[in-house]
Amino acid sequence: MDPTKPLELLILVCAATCGSNPLVDIVVDRYHIPRVCPREVQTEDFVRYQFNGTFHENGQQFDSSHDRGKAFISQVGLGRLITGMDRGLLGMCVNERRRITVPPHLAYGSIGAGGVIPPDSILVYDVHLLDIWNPEDKVQIRTLSKPAACSRGASASDFVRYHYNGSLLTDETFDSRYSSNETYDTYLGQGDLIKGLEEGLLGMCVGERRVIIVPPFLAYGEQGHGAEIPPQATLVFEVLMVDLFNPKDDLTVEVTEVPEGCTRRTVVGDYVRYHYNGTFQDGALFDSSYQRNSTYNTYIGMGYVIHGMDKALQGLCTGEKRRIVIPPHLAYGEKGVGGLIPGSAVLVFHIHIIDFHNPKDSVQIRVTHKPRECNATSEADDWIKYRYNCSLMDGSLLYSSDHYDSPSVTTLGANKVIVGLEEGLKGMCVGERREVVVPPHWAHGENGAGDVPRSAVLLFELELVELQKGVPEGYMFVWLGDGPDPLFDAMDINGDKEVPLEEFSNFIHLQVQEGKGRLRPGMEADGIIKDMFDNQDRNKDGKILEEELMVKEDEERVVRDEL
Repeated sequence: MDPTKPLELLILVCAATCGSNPLVDIVVDRYHIPRVCPREVQTEDFVRYQFNGTFHENGQQFDSSHDRGKAFISQVGLGRLITGMDRGLLGMCVNERRRITVPPHLAYGSIGAGGVIPPDSILVYDVHLLDIWNPEDKVQIRTLSKPAACSRGASASDFVRYHYNGSLLTDETFDSRYSSNETYDTYLGQGDLIKGLEEGLLGMCVGERRVIIVPPFLAYGEQGHGAEIPPQATLVFEVLMVDLFNPKDDLTVEVTEVPEGCTRRTVVGDYVRYHYNGTFQDGALFDSSYQRNSTYNTYIGMGYVIHGMDKALQGLCTGEKRRIVIPPHLAYGEKGVGGLIPGSAVLVFHIHIIDFHNPKDSVQIRVTHKPRECNATSEADDWIKYRYNCSLMDGSLLYSSDHYDSPSVTTLGANKVIVGLEEGLKGMCVGERREVVVPPHWAHGENGAGDVPRSAVLLFELELVELQKGVPEGYMFVWLGDGPDPLFDAMDINGDKEVPLEEFSNFIHLQVQEGKGRLRPGMEADGIIKDMFDNQDRNKDGKILEEELMVKEDEERVVRDEL
């Protein structure tokens, strides 16, 4: 046997001859042809194939790559194979199966090959082609899909995370990150990948899919890799780019909506409430405050959230919306978070600022309408009637006096409403309208109340409908100047030295009508007067005597809960 033409090389493509005449050329039986054949063997190509070699005369096997446990590798058309095989392999496709019959003059001729191939033997090679490549081959890239918007492609020094299926040209899978549901994570340009794959990944966008075909000399070459990748194997990678970033990347902020009339922006130390959707760069959702129907609440710039979010929350208006891209070194780094966020993941947040405040904030009041005439303004102890709408800062209406039959009423200073609302109701004229912003520490605080969320800033739209000036706490009636002296003589209108309820009531009403005195507002006048009379009528005989009035004055020194 010619040592330059070992038995392993005896695999050729045949052209048919006929009848009983001696074979003058190879005979090729293409008994299995794949449906798709992107490439055919040409002269100077390298091939990798499995074969069984038998004698045409009796079918006896003389050689087999299967028995050796490895495929045969050679170059075609340069005399490294017997001539019949050099011809028989031409035009063959990967995964094609051929039966190549080689006449003696295109095989080992009249000499044969040692003790294995007798002289003038017709040889039959059953061939399965596994691989084709050429030293001039380059990495082949075919884009399967690409996002419409691609602002950035992978480049050297970037860190990438991708899924892939790895297969041989025969479609045999040697590895898959899809099946393990894990990405392959690595830096580009640092020699951590085979050269051909690294070349194929360059320029990929997040969400892009590619098929990358890597020739053996840009893959694992003559050594192969483990039991799965044989020597001189062309590798096919179907890749989905999941994520990419550069260690030098900073926060990326895109403002998507800014409300009109933004007069204040968030700063370090503010407390903010916001909604968000959190996704990876491929759009996969990992968290959402909207799904929980609850805002995320935190202080800004104090380390309560990831560093990138702490930076991104600064300089925003109430109602503003932003898209924020946070690289992993400003998020959860190489470790990620349990099964929720993979290591080295870029995070994308779409945020909507609901409201914010500072613990030092006071109640903000803006007068939207004030009547020309304003003779009296509301103050402590006054009884008022007012209309209101109570909303969150995003405009969500919580409560309204319009939901009831009549406007709301309260006495200022009686702790009947939240402190911030009472502050906003002070100093108003009848007919005046205001917008009042109440921070949570002036409202319902961290716990909220009813439909009011925790730590919510409230917006009140107020209109004062009615104002009745009040009296100090604990009093039913006050003089608006010096009272009559002596008081009993003024009360005893008919001079009979006794004051029954009717006479007492007429006296009090007269003082109110003449602007000399004031009853407690918000209560029925006759009821107040009856209580005042009962307090003075010590012996309960239905009339007040001068002695009873004097005793009360002597005991209390001041008129409290009575004249």
